[in-house]
Amino acid sequence: MQKFEKTFSLNGEDITITMGNFGFRADSAVMVQKGETVVMVFVTVDSKESDLDYFPLSVNYMEKFYAGGVISGSRFIKREKRPSDDAIIKGRVIDRAMRPLFPDGFKRSVSIVINVMAYDEKNDPAILGANAASLAVHLSSIPFDGPVSSVKIGTDENGELIVDPDETMMKDSQLNAVISSTKDTITQLEIEGDEIPEEKMASAFEVAFEKAQEWNDIMEEIQKEKGKEKLEYNENKVDEELVKKYKKEYKKEIEKALFDDKNRNDMLDEIHNKAIEEKDEDVSNSDIINAFQYIEKSITREYLLEGKRLSGRDFDEIREIQIESPFLPRVHGSAMFRRGKTQALSITTLGSMRLAQMSESYEGESEKRYMHHYVGPNYSYGDAGRFSFYAGNREIGHGALAEKAVKKVLPSEEEFPYAIRVVSEILSQNGSTSMAATCGSCLALMDAGVPIKTPVAGISIGLITKDKEQKKYQLLTDVQDVEDFFGDMDFKVCGTKDGISAIQMDTKLKGVKLEILQEALKPAKSARLKILDIYKEVLPEPRSELKEYAPRCKVITINKEKIGDLIGPGGKTIKAILESVDNKVEINIEDDGQVTLTAVDQGAMKQAEEKINEIVAEPEIGKIYEGEVDKITSFGAFVDVSPAISGLVHISEITDGYVKDVSKHLKVGQKVKVKLIDIDNEGRLKLSMKEANKKKK
Repeated sequence: MQKFEKTFSLNGEDITITMGNFGFRADSAVMVQKGETVVMVFVTVDSKESDLDYFPLSVNYMEKFYAGGVISGSRFIKREKRPSDDAIIKGRVIDRAMRPLFPDGFKRSVSIVINVMAYDEKNDPAILGANAASLAVHLSSIPFDGPVSSVKIGTDENGELIVDPDETMMKDSQLNAVISSTKDTITQLEIEGDEIPEEKMASAFEVAFEKAQEWNDIMEEIQKEKGKEKLEYNENKVDEELVKKYKKEYKKEIEKALFDDKNRNDMLDEIHNKAIEEKDEDVSNSDIINAFQYIEKSITREYLLEGKRLSGRDFDEIREIQIESPFLPRVHGSAMFRRGKTQALSITTLGSMRLAQMSESYEGESEKRYMHHYVGPNYSYGDAGRFSFYAGNREIGHGALAEKAVKKVLPSEEEFPYAIRVVSEILSQNGSTSMAATCGSCLALMDAGVPIKTPVAGISIGLITKDKEQKKYQLLTDVQDVEDFFGDMDFKVCGTKDGISAIQMDTKLKGVKLEILQEALKPAKSARLKILDIYKEVLPEPRSELKEYAPRCKVITINKEKIGDLIGPGGKTIKAILESVDNKVEINIEDDGQVTLTAVDQGAMKQAEEKINEIVAEPEIGKIYEGEVDKITSFGAFVDVSPAISGLVHISEITDGYVKDVSKHLKVGQKVKVKLIDIDNEGRLKLSMKEANKKKK
């Protein structure tokens, strides 16, 4: 194979594309380098079509520890394990950007693997990986209506939009947006923001779309030179004769079922089963189901484009919302959020910072104090079957979206020194559960007394188009299952009263026009403000007190030089403190001298705090202490007040009278009151019992 290499400049930085000299068995293999960040993408395709009723595409974003010069911190496992949640999210972003661009009739399994090979701590490998994946598929034998390019948008110190910011710029950025575009449309949005106004977000869409064309042009140029001939496939066609037959026989029954919001699925199943029972022998069940779905889809879309929703709602109307908070006893915070038949129960749990989530990647170890986990089991769909104990990629993605939405309004660790976990249990799914989870998680945090800066809500905006040019279309606020299933877009927008905190968009179209997405921000804002107003009726602000069973945290700052005294040899001192309070208190000691105490039992916390203060207290001249006689000599007695405070009571300072024999007045182990009267130049403490007793009198 002959090596091909091309270097070009984008935003003032060189990017090098290499192929032809590696990955010989893959259908396509591409390496992309920017700075010293390198990604490799391998695309493979099965030789035969699958018999699945969906396109079997798998996208895997693989973070290699060696890319950052890191060895796994685990003592037992040194090789890479299952991808991290963050890697799964990045893979999902690439999947959503590309999936709509594969033709409907292509059913061969396709695998896209993105390997992060080297990371320079500056250039984002996820963006390089997304564009390398698009290029690799565009060059392959796989039919693909690309290319599609991904652009990152951030903000500078003045809040102005910047394209392709490096990792150092992103630390203070108000916006982290990854936007994927073809030459005509936007196929994917994954955005986290710090209350970004709608106008500014609309500008970010536009800037990203324009910048994506530079990458698209490069990909087209390379594809014309090096691209493979595309595989043939059969278009996904429905049996027109069956459609005609069933439309004539069942149209009225189908329409009646579609407009019955309560019994829709049962009524449609009954129609399908009836047709299957009466079918000819040469007609398959799948052909019948496909024909009915085609009819149901066309009827639904026709009504929506004519201005009529199946639920009877207006296009900007939200389904009925019901909120109950608190919902559960004993837990630290809870809220039930129901919108129509979509229902999420969110539960907040608070803990010490020791319980923050630790993760490791090529960037090293990182810590996350706020975690949101989405759980969408089979019963929430009304399905039976084997229960899954592990979160799938969809659940991880939905959980991450709600986590991003709320993260920016959380109090700082200094204001609220807790690890925070929220679990959203989806009890019923009927469209846009991720937005129900967002609302529920915010309310559960407020119920727990987490002092968030301002409430967050989320809503999904759907889309129905009439033609490929998207000249005639209809936006739908708060899409439910049938509208989502037969619709063209799921545009999820989260935010506060002042701006947007998160967006995620995916589409079944070959992308959505920029102008439509910009317009969709308006109904999303209107709906969000309505939901926030409903919050106020139940929970206008975070509760002022933590719940009875929630742990309390207290932070003590000690001299860093006293950390060793607090821990003690082999941890002896800190273990003794914990045992003295029956291990009812968690004590977390940081290298900077910050000591965090966490406990439900406030008496135990106070007791532990007093013991810590005794150990780390600085000696203070004139202060009276209680100590224990440690050693007796002919010239006085040594008294230990704490590991940090120990000194001599000279024989002349024991009592006002003459003392001939110290042992006649004091015994080893005796508890005594002493006053610190001086500290000499060598740091030795001079204690006095008689001065302490004078003060007592």
